[in-house]
Amino acid sequence: MLEPVGASTSAAASRPRPLTDPAAAAQRVKQLALECGFQLVGIAEAKPLPEAYFYFWWIRQGMAGEMRYLTDQRAELRADPRSLLPQARSIICVGLLYHTPFPLSTQLSDRQRGWISRYAWGRDYHKILRRRLRDLAKRLELEFGKFHWKLGVDAIPFLERAYARRAGLGWIGRNTCLINQRLGSWFFLGELLTSLELEPDAPPPDRCGSCRRCIDSCPTAALIPNPGPEGPSVFLDARRCISYLTIEHRSSIPEGVRTLMGNHVFGCDICQDVCPWNRKAPVTPEAGFTPRWFAPPLEELASLNLEAFERHFAGTPVRRAGYEGFLRNVTIAIANSGVRRLRSVLAQLAHSASRLVADHARWALGRG
Repeated sequence: MLEPVGASTSAAASRPRPLTDPAAAAQRVKQLALECGFQLVGIAEAKPLPEAYFYFWWIRQGMAGEMRYLTDQRAELRADPRSLLPQARSIICVGLLYHTPFPLSTQLSDRQRGWISRYAWGRDYHKILRRRLRDLAKRLELEFGKFHWKLGVDAIPFLERAYARRAGLGWIGRNTCLINQRLGSWFFLGELLTSLELEPDAPPPDRCGSCRRCIDSCPTAALIPNPGPEGPSVFLDARRCISYLTIEHRSSIPEGVRTLMGNHVFGCDICQDVCPWNRKAPVTPEAGFTPRWFAPPLEELASLNLEAFERHFAGTPVRRAGYEGFLRNVTIAIANSGVRRLRSVLAQLAHSASRLVADHARWALGRG
């Protein structure tokens, strides 16, 4: 979602501090961002990045799958943040921790439970981040007077990881996630494009070293090492990524991949769960990210009708998969569990009014 251009009220602009020192202004911005509840904040210049070239190459290879919002006419907007805000000079990048003290997916041994990605356990992060970014924008208006701004969280045509790296929030690891030396990768990104002139930060060094845990642990081999001397060290082929398949992919999942998906019913955390930088990640203070339903039983998930699905997952990212897509995922997870008792559940799903769900259930029953 792209927010409207912000404008200071006359009251806010009545006592602004003159912005004559970009370095001092940047420090004040960071202080205010921390007061708004963000754990990470940095500044990047609002200018095109060379990373855009590799983004467009990735698209041309078809690695975006069916995510047309990444490949349509909006894709060109990602090349330059000034296409979103012509007056943009600085980008304030923030990070909000969402790690909670619950087991990792790699520690869950109960085959009768479905895995929902950690980021989707609580309230939809878009709402929390937007509220705090608006709060930050208002505080900045009180500090500096009238200026132009646009905020975005995840859904705008913007290379947020690349700019967050430039802002010093972390480096892009081999799992393609942004990794911070202190927080690991369990944080959401948000940004505030502004017309303020702020001193930019420097990107940190890549600290993955020779580690390949994420690449070697990916069940579907979705992380593809880059053999070339330029560009990111790894490309993510969304067409093989469990997160993409269980959330963004709307049709039938290829049979060759289904057996590799394990008990994942919404998203996948394996490439983050095995990352050494996440071993000592701090716990979020945000109560909204507390799990509503940790690793729910597959049998209960399969019994949800549309109304119950929407009620159970109201206000969470899980609804993005859609009811049919979610039941499709549950069906595959039941098949992969190998629990004989759940075959009766598959038999019921085989008579689903959804052809997508019924086809996957019949496939599961045919596995014996």
